[in-house]
Amino acid sequence: MQQRYRLLALLSDGRFHSGEELGSSLGIGRSAVWKLVHSLKGMGIDAFAVRGKGYRLARPMELLDRGRILAEVDPEAMGRLSELEILPEIDSTNRYLAERALKGLPDGHACFAEYQSAGKGRRGRGWVSPFGANIYLSLLRHFGTLSDGPQGLSLAVGAAVASALTSAGVTAVALKWPNDLVWKEKKLGGILLELAGEPGGPWQVIVGLGLNVDLPPGSAQLIDQPWVDLRTITGHDPGRNVIAGRILRYLLLELDRFAEQGFAPFRSLWESLDATRDRPVLIKEPDREIRGFARGVDDTGALLLSVDGRIRKILSGDLSLRIEGLQEPGPISPTDS
Repeated sequence: MQQRYRLLALLSDGRFHSGEELGSSLGIGRSAVWKLVHSLKGMGIDAFAVRGKGYRLARPMELLDRGRILAEVDPEAMGRLSELEILPEIDSTNRYLAERALKGLPDGHACFAEYQSAGKGRRGRGWVSPFGANIYLSLLRHFGTLSDGPQGLSLAVGAAVASALTSAGVTAVALKWPNDLVWKEKKLGGILLELAGEPGGPWQVIVGLGLNVDLPPGSAQLIDQPWVDLRTITGHDPGRNVIAGRILRYLLLELDRFAEQGFAPFRSLWESLDATRDRPVLIKEPDREIRGFARGVDDTGALLLSVDGRIRKILSGDLSLRIEGLQEPGPISPTDS
């Protein structure tokens, strides 16, 4: 992978580079350059050759850069960061941190990757992770006692990421309970938390984030749901390093707030960004489906679902919009379920 990464660094400007130039920089022959360029297709990278001009990428690529990312992290947040890694390739950033955490990895260790060969979503789903196109981030945090446990943490993370994107000029990002970032009902990103601990604490949490920045057409065809990326939203190259740095900064600070106060201080912001408020939804749980109307969340992050005029609290499950076959219920009576 190291040779391919060096090749991509040379080609990232989107200009033509001759085989001789690339071979000289990489210390390999021209035939080896051709094979190396050809291997990029397996990573979802569109690279091609033109006789007499050389090789180039179909479009420029902004590789992640430690210095440019950290330039977006203010001193207060920097004090909460123990290490920042940028990996050219990994199977999964969450898995990578989980394995290293077993050996005593310190709190505040962050890991970005350019490419994931086995990116993970919730419930074992895959996450399409082409090289140099998106944000793939995992952050390790250790929490002591949490008043409500980790309930609501994925929602707090979503609110933090949405705030980071707003600070970078990305507008109209919404949140879908419990772990999705959406824009006009299209998926922009997803959050995956992996937790270990006892009910009373302490907790070890790996916060995983996948965010679409500039998906190449070939990779986009692999996604089985409506999607959007930041380039589409903003109409220009949003800058992966700026986005990565802003997200890291907000996560480092807001996870501290969650540790001290739980989800309650995030509730107002989360509800202002709620993509399904007062809309008919379908909740899928392992052994049943529940239909109702979304009524926001409570101070712990539980979904408030109106079912036959009564409020039920949903702690986990997959939520999707379901327009047909539901009528607006009458007066609502609160109850727990």
